[in-house]
Amino acid sequence: MDKTLDNFRADILVVDDEVHHAEAVAEGLARLKHNVKMVHSGPEAITRLKKEHFDVIVTDLVMGDEKAGLTVLSAARKHSPGTEVILVTGHSAVDTCRTALQEGACDYIEKPLNLDELRVVVQRAAERTARQRLIRELREHMDKHYGFDGIIGHSPGMVHILETVRRVARSNLPVLVQGESGTGKELVAYAIHNNSRRKNGRFVALNCAGLSETLLEDELFGHVKGAYTGATADRKGRFEYADGGTIFLDEVGDMPAAMQAKLLRVLENGEVVRVGSNKPFHVDVRVVSATNTNLEGRVQEKRFREDLYFRLAGVTIKIPPLRDRIEDVPQLIEHFIKLANDAHDTKVAGISSEVQRTLMGFDWPGNVRQLRNVVENMVVLACDGKISVEDLPAELRGTAQAGEEQTTSLVGVSISEAEKQLISNTLKMVIGNRSQAAKILGIGERTLYRKIKEYGLNG
Repeated sequence: MDKTLDNFRADILVVDDEVHHAEAVAEGLARLKHNVKMVHSGPEAITRLKKEHFDVIVTDLVMGDEKAGLTVLSAARKHSPGTEVILVTGHSAVDTCRTALQEGACDYIEKPLNLDELRVVVQRAAERTARQRLIRELREHMDKHYGFDGIIGHSPGMVHILETVRRVARSNLPVLVQGESGTGKELVAYAIHNNSRRKNGRFVALNCAGLSETLLEDELFGHVKGAYTGATADRKGRFEYADGGTIFLDEVGDMPAAMQAKLLRVLENGEVVRVGSNKPFHVDVRVVSATNTNLEGRVQEKRFREDLYFRLAGVTIKIPPLRDRIEDVPQLIEHFIKLANDAHDTKVAGISSEVQRTLMGFDWPGNVRQLRNVVENMVVLACDGKISVEDLPAELRGTAQAGEEQTTSLVGVSISEAEKQLISNTLKMVIGNRSQAAKILGIGERTLYRKIKEYGLNG
């Protein structure tokens, strides 16, 4: 077993209607230091499965009912996903067990039992469940600290968004995502879909901005042959295509008034009618919409239907602009450098502290999208494996020069006062994040802590 799994103690359930046989199996497995429990019928096993999670189940196939073990297998798949099920059977039922392997059982053992063989099979199953648990815990840890399905950020605003996405993804509620252009609204929408029960269905996106009523209706609902000139065949709309999945309506605030009424009808009764037809199609689609406008304001101005707004805004997620979560910039930079290296086969290792200060001091009117484009361009242009001031685009190079001029203005100030001012300004820029401040300043965290105390700064 891997060293990371050395201390793993599996929770094992033994299911056998022959009490003495069950005790012998449980005793044999307990010697592997696992936690072993016993029940003596299929219904007892199912009751336990509804209340507890087991890593491995060892169940007799025949217990009164010839296929009682298969019932336990089915219950494990329903109530305890990830559980490894091992069937114990007589030679006459081997074919049934082979079928069970196709239905999710991990292995079977023939009677009379060889305890050494059983221990080996159970130990392998326990290791598999331990590995899967470890991977799941690492994934959850990585998501918590470094992002969720590509959503990067650990600022308070982003942590709140990540928690909301986690909770709302499991439901079927409609979600309205609000935020400026470039903040990552579609990324949030896809994360909701990809962590929902609909993740195996399609994620279908449509930008509603700039589309006429006629074109938008055709895109959403489709048409039948002959509906208009050029309609040479039936065509599914986005709602039909997304049946069983999620539809993402971007810039829904720009939807024409007549289309708002038609969309409302679909959300109310789940039926779409193709252009040129009277036949309704029922669809099961979750709607996630997004806007960069003040939709509540449009409702008050009578430019957006209030009833549609309430239908769309089952849950509202507001993404802050990048300038309001500037402490996320270093993490985003690191992420975008990796993406750019993968895309362009480059090997840029990082950026200079001057470049990082410049990027964190910029307002980013184009938000995360603009930052990604800037980082990607710099990765392509970098010559020595590290991004320097010379690689900054022109509009940001001016910002860097302004920073240098500000440093020059410190001429005549004592070194200690200049250092105090530099540390203070850096801490303000990263909103008190000492780890990030130390990286930008090029000093160790312990040194930074000592300087903060020495200068009496509020770090």
